[in-house]
Amino acid sequence: MRRPRWTAAVIPLSVALAVAGCGGGDGEEGGGGGDPQKNENTEISVFGTEPERPLVPGDTTESGGTKILDALFTGLMDYDPVSGEPRLANAESFELTKPNEYTVKLNKGWTFHDGTPVLAKNYVDAWNYTAYSPNGQQLSSFFQQIEGYDQVYTADPDQDGPRKPPTPPGKTMSGLKVVDDYTFTITFTQPHAVFKTKTGYNAYMPLPDAFFADKEKYLAHPIGNGGFEFVDRVPDQELRIKRYEDYQGEDKPKIRQVKFRFMDADAAYVEIKGNQLDFLDTLPPQAIAGNVWQNDLPGRADVAEILANQTMSFPLYDQKYQSKDFRHAISLAIDRQAVIDAIYEGNRKPANGYGVPKLPGWEEGACGKWCEYDPEEAKRLFDQSGWEGGVEITSNADGGHKEWVEAVCGQIENALGIDCTFAPVQEFGEVREAINAQTMDQVYRSGWLADYALVENFLNPIYRTGGSSNDNGYSNPEVDAKLEAADSAPTEEEAFALYHEAEEMIAEDMPAVPLWNTPSIYAWSDRLTGVRMTPKRELDLSVVEVK
Repeated sequence: MRRPRWTAAVIPLSVALAVAGCGGGDGEEGGGGGDPQKNENTEISVFGTEPERPLVPGDTTESGGTKILDALFTGLMDYDPVSGEPRLANAESFELTKPNEYTVKLNKGWTFHDGTPVLAKNYVDAWNYTAYSPNGQQLSSFFQQIEGYDQVYTADPDQDGPRKPPTPPGKTMSGLKVVDDYTFTITFTQPHAVFKTKTGYNAYMPLPDAFFADKEKYLAHPIGNGGFEFVDRVPDQELRIKRYEDYQGEDKPKIRQVKFRFMDADAAYVEIKGNQLDFLDTLPPQAIAGNVWQNDLPGRADVAEILANQTMSFPLYDQKYQSKDFRHAISLAIDRQAVIDAIYEGNRKPANGYGVPKLPGWEEGACGKWCEYDPEEAKRLFDQSGWEGGVEITSNADGGHKEWVEAVCGQIENALGIDCTFAPVQEFGEVREAINAQTMDQVYRSGWLADYALVENFLNPIYRTGGSSNDNGYSNPEVDAKLEAADSAPTEEEAFALYHEAEEMIAEDMPAVPLWNTPSIYAWSDRLTGVRMTPKRELDLSVVEVK
């Protein structure tokens, strides 16, 4: 789950992110220690979730699909797997040549997995395809600062209702120009310096000519330009990728093949203990309670601080959730620290805003009093809200969320004197279907895992009107204006201050309840070495090896 922004010079991500617990099966950091012959011939298995949508970069927002796309594609930029800092990848150079214009030169010799060259037109065609609203791509809003976006995108007047959006007057953005095979320019309606940082995200990946020639064939067998290529998949069970031998990136993997296995988190924990699964990116509550993982997985588990938070969202398109008093009452009824201590053995930090610690540009405290535990005020606001009946909180049952949702429900019952129940849905994809169709009628588990390391990524995609991951229909024109001002601020200090003000305004509306940050306890089998977690909660496939 994803965007408009700043205007000054490129924002330096100078804040080092303490993210990677570098374990490895033998305790080594990064690569080394693997058997080259085994790496050439061995497949490793990695925990995953069934992608919600087909594996098209501009139409994938959830972590299950993104994790696979990150292996299949490499963009103009990518991100250091330890610090999260952006760095050049498929781009040879990426320069601000005019106040509102970037010039991008590609590295020559890069190819897609079908052997065709990666050219400037492959980026321009992909971005125009994603931005063109009739194509229905979820990440269209990532291009809204590019000149001509208003000619290819028209908004849905009633959010998937009977009225359909008008057909845009154009199909291509005037701000994208192919100069030659390996050069293109990007012109913005106003300066937009942070854009360079964002282009490591899957919204900006190139698409091969084969995608446009036969989309159905591509959907059955996706073609990327990254370190791994698609092999096959069994829906709802597994998906396999293998190393692309002609990959030109500096992060070429050592291992030969990876199988993403789609399974319940509790079942995955049983398999990681028995060395039947090679990597699990986050342990379920049964493993965290009492820190049993330390005994179950000696020497092959670690903790990584990642850029992610846990929230609960209200479907604001449902009239019964319109009262801010009700939404604030739910937040005030939750003793976040008590849940963290009981369910996570203290391995979380209560949220006091919509960002996470160590996020560049984020300042704590935006949520203020609304994220404090105050059952008396919660009860007063709840009675004032006019809410009738109980509350249901839903989540996928396969992600290890049952325990904390039930703990939160118990606190809501105690504070507000109403019934609160956990309403599980079997698979994550089912939850997303209801959210995307705007048919959700329960409070639902949400949260965010950073696409890139900037405070902007935790606000614009989720809380701006029409944002790519604005799933619950939240809209406040004053918040939109504040975010737009932050996007175009002349300095990073001014931008960060404005984002903080926007975050405070969002908390006053409480479209989602911030709960806690979510560091990840991850584990690996005893046959792996060089195991490292990235800030995006992914196994660093460029360094992991088989002993």
